[in-house]
Amino acid sequence: MKTLQTSDKFGFGCSRVVYNGTSDHGSPCTKCATATPGGKVLLVGRTLDWMNPIPTDVYVYPAGIEKQSMSEGAMLKWKSKYGSVLAVSYDGGATEGMNNQGLVMNGLFCRGSQYPAAKPDSDTPVMSLAVIVSFFIDQYTTVDEVYDWFQNNKFGVNGATFDSGTVATIHFGLTDRTGNNLVVEFYNGQVSLYKGEELVVLTNEPAYSVHQAVQQYWDAIDGQSMLPGSHSSFDRFIRGTYFINHVPRNLPYWQAYAAISSIMGVVTVPFLYENDGKTLSSTQWRSISDIINNRYYFRFADSYADFWVDLDKINLSEGASVLKLDCSNHQVYSGCINDQLKPAAPFTPMY
Repeated sequence: MKTLQTSDKFGFGCSRVVYNGTSDHGSPCTKCATATPGGKVLLVGRTLDWMNPIPTDVYVYPAGIEKQSMSEGAMLKWKSKYGSVLAVSYDGGATEGMNNQGLVMNGLFCRGSQYPAAKPDSDTPVMSLAVIVSFFIDQYTTVDEVYDWFQNNKFGVNGATFDSGTVATIHFGLTDRTGNNLVVEFYNGQVSLYKGEELVVLTNEPAYSVHQAVQQYWDAIDGQSMLPGSHSSFDRFIRGTYFINHVPRNLPYWQAYAAISSIMGVVTVPFLYENDGKTLSSTQWRSISDIINNRYYFRFADSYADFWVDLDKINLSEGASVLKLDCSNHQVYSGCINDQLKPAAPFTPMY
């Protein structure tokens, strides 16, 4: 298997921002009914940006399902320990997910990624990008566990093409219920790992260490006077970092949700964005994962309403059905859509 490299197309994007706070209001209110007064508020916002429509459905998986990382050859096999909600693109690959133990994993496009390769006929297992999100949220609950797995396991990575030949090149952001974060990148066939509560923003290429260096420059500039405004990965990273660091961390739940929602708007690329007649990536949908309350919020860019899945009110025990919200007709969903999830077959991975 050769090392994969990304397409040289221009205009890819996605953004990820984490709100980590504690609600300090003293009594329940109707808007905060899902949160415990004085409790932790931990919300992971994410946008998916692309130049062409990416069909995305929402799946809910129970525990106890046998899975594998490739269709043939050396592979990883596992049985899911936890229930989860997944955003699945092309009905063939999990873009992101959250399990009912509070581990969130989001895959964002990263041009320039080069994955570890397994030699032909070797016994090194290969992991498909279509199921890598499921592999970790099915089995682990903390960032530390995922970090240790990457540190102690050899593997190859395989990514199918999509959207008329674009090679899937992804890096990943993870957050757990403690507020710890992990960034996982692949360059020169090696895995790079960055871990810490402070790693609350992720966009796209180049390497995360380069973003950190550029951020040091902008830290010395008064963001109230000037912030970069383009759709580029650097500019979205700077805007997301500035604004998440300039909202209170002691907001009531509903205000914290409003804060992260509006910050995701700041890093959103306008729908159907063009430049000099060329269609560039624009935000197709946005999600917000509520790690503490096991809620997964979702909104399509061309919809006028948010909907959500409440994992605490779904049977996720072994033997329960896989459930699916078919979004192919872009019906406008609003509010909790648990009762609109339908039993379905598991998605077929694009190995």
